Amino acid sequence: MDCCSTNSSLLSLEQALEKLLSQSSAIAQTEQIPLAQAVGRITARPVISPLNVPPFDNSAMDGYAVRLADVTPDAVLPVAGKAFAGQPFQGEWPAGSCIRIMTGAPVPKGTEAVIMQEQAEVLENGVRFTHSPKAGQNVRLAGEDIRQDAEVLPAGSRLGVAQLPILASLGISQVEVYRRLNVALFSTGDELQAVGQPLQDGQIYDTNRFTVRLMLEQIGCNVIDLGIIRDNEQALRQAFHEADAQADVVITSGGVSVGEADYTKQILDELGKIAFWKLAIKPGKPFAFGKLSNALFCGLPGNPVSAAVTFYQLVQPLLMQLSGHSQWQPPRRFKVKTTSSLKKTPGRLDFQRGVLSTGANGQLEVSSTGHQGSHVFTSFSQGDCFIVLERERGAVAAGEWVTVEPFNHLLER
Repeated sequence: MDCCSTNSSLLSLEQALEKLLSQSSAIAQTEQIPLAQAVGRITARPVISPLNVPPFDNSAMDGYAVRLADVTPDAVLPVAGKAFAGQPFQGEWPAGSCIRIMTGAPVPKGTEAVIMQEQAEVLENGVRFTHSPKAGQNVRLAGEDIRQDAEVLPAGSRLGVAQLPILASLGISQVEVYRRLNVALFSTGDELQAVGQPLQDGQIYDTNRFTVRLMLEQIGCNVIDLGIIRDNEQALRQAFHEADAQADVVITSGGVSVGEADYTKQILDELGKIAFWKLAIKPGKPFAFGKLSNALFCGLPGNPVSAAVTFYQLVQPLLMQLSGHSQWQPPRRFKVKTTSSLKKTPGRLDFQRGVLSTGANGQLEVSSTGHQGSHVFTSFSQGDCFIVLERERGAVAAGEWVTVEPFNHLLER
């Protein structure tokens, strides 16, 4: 375990992610669940369409079904019948006539186009059309949206409002998904008090565990909340053993900084192997990752902003991979100009909090949320993005180009 504190020895974010993801793979267990219970779950197999969508040729407009040869200049076509959604036209369709049809209704056999009702003049003896139709006009073909036996969703897709209605439209009532991840969570420190309890002298509220639990629940994990573990070797060892026995991933907050009690590192070494301990990022330098007897381990820093940043940048992609969410993409990054000057010292990749807006020239620009201390969690409620400043970059003047990373659903306002 490398505990050297010089910046040159610290692992970069990219190196940390590579180590972290190379030691994890999607859980193997799957389950069949009702579609109504599948929101937020991850598909374990490709979803294949059992039918065509739409299942039959139908009208895209309220209007008239016609044969092209019957629609000539000044021709008046008698209406031979009607077709409604769920009530198709029945019977013979005489030549030289048209069928009144509504949106979604099956087109009668022989239909070559549907003329919208706004292009029709209704007379006593029939209908005269003001426009000449083209073949296939306003006709939705069977399978135009989804073909039978086509792959609708690949394995590893998250099921949400954009996906589940598609499966419902196919009549799919059950879907095979990966089981939810079990994540054990606890905080360490005598100074911590549970939210809602009165503070004693020298105590602060345990906002980190509260924050991490919220993000875990948004990701869709089963959270095993072990509460606050005091600075006691026996209690800490018991908590680690209990968490390791129940979870796929164990997440702690606090207890991984330089100067913490030696037994924290000792217990971790007893249970498994720590892959790395400190990173060249700010905030979030004291982040630990490794493998316990059964579970993976992520040790978040004790400062609130540091804990949120390291969870977002490191734990989030780990959990996505473990949960089988192969379609997940890292938050996008792009360049904009900053309207604020930004303090920075070379040596660590810096995730400052910012606010994106549209400038007078119509271009996106970013401003700082202000004080960037690792204890100032209000910077997340005020901001909507990270300003990502390169490891060797120094102070930034207003007007310079910077990289921004908009928050995804875990942090967005």
